[in-house]
Amino acid sequence: MCIRDSFYTDIIGLTLLTREGDDAQMGAGTEPLLLLHGQAGLSRVRRATGLYHFALLLPSRADLGDALQHYVEVNAPISGFADHAVSEAIYLTDPDGHGIEVYRDRPREEWAYTNGALRMTTEPIDFDGVLRSRSGAWRGLPPGTMMGHIHLQVAQIEATERFYIDLIGQDLVLRYGPSATFLSANGYHHHIGGNTWAGVGLPPAPADAARLLWYEIRQPDAAAIDAIAARLATAGYGHERDTTGLRVVDPSGIQLLLTAH
Repeated sequence: MCIRDSFYTDIIGLTLLTREGDDAQMGAGTEPLLLLHGQAGLSRVRRATGLYHFALLLPSRADLGDALQHYVEVNAPISGFADHAVSEAIYLTDPDGHGIEVYRDRPREEWAYTNGALRMTTEPIDFDGVLRSRSGAWRGLPPGTMMGHIHLQVAQIEATERFYIDLIGQDLVLRYGPSATFLSANGYHHHIGGNTWAGVGLPPAPADAARLLWYEIRQPDAAAIDAIAARLATAGYGHERDTTGLRVVDPSGIQLLLTAH
């Protein structure tokens, strides 16, 4: 993508932490969340595997209210809103066509289950309730904001589930019809989403497209990465390990980096 510092700071509310050449590291407070790599002349691509959206999780509903008020005031490129029962979300699109979700979670004790399965919905958001909750003090996305989940455009749902469940160690939370899957660790509603809404069997994004280069999954410790490496080796699945962590490419051609927290 092209470097879009001002969009991510002035519109989205992230903080520019470092800028080195074509790379800009963005975060909330001092926590790095996003690395932008600039490359001129890139085009948008839709029918390819890669990023569907990344999701910034805010600490509270008041923070979501502050963000919503700010996005309305600056005429941010909002693409949608949703109440997912477990969360409330604002969806935006960056200048290169990448999806962004800014959301807050409801407390886990409010999550509903049907026959042991987590209930997630897509309903209209309570605009008035979210706005009434705001503190009225917008200073950008607050410290404590984290990368809540990533949603990927994948080539095939079954292959995605086999890879992330059997090899990476995620749990299946739910299937959303035949064309979307939601996976997580520790009972969360989802850390990784995957869909084939743009088509089944799509190729990876070409090198001249604005695209996701890689994303990171933090593991609790080095032993967790050792276990993943062992499962990959047993399955004969190619991967590389160096001082930064373990790198592997999923069945959709999407590269992920596994690091110890």
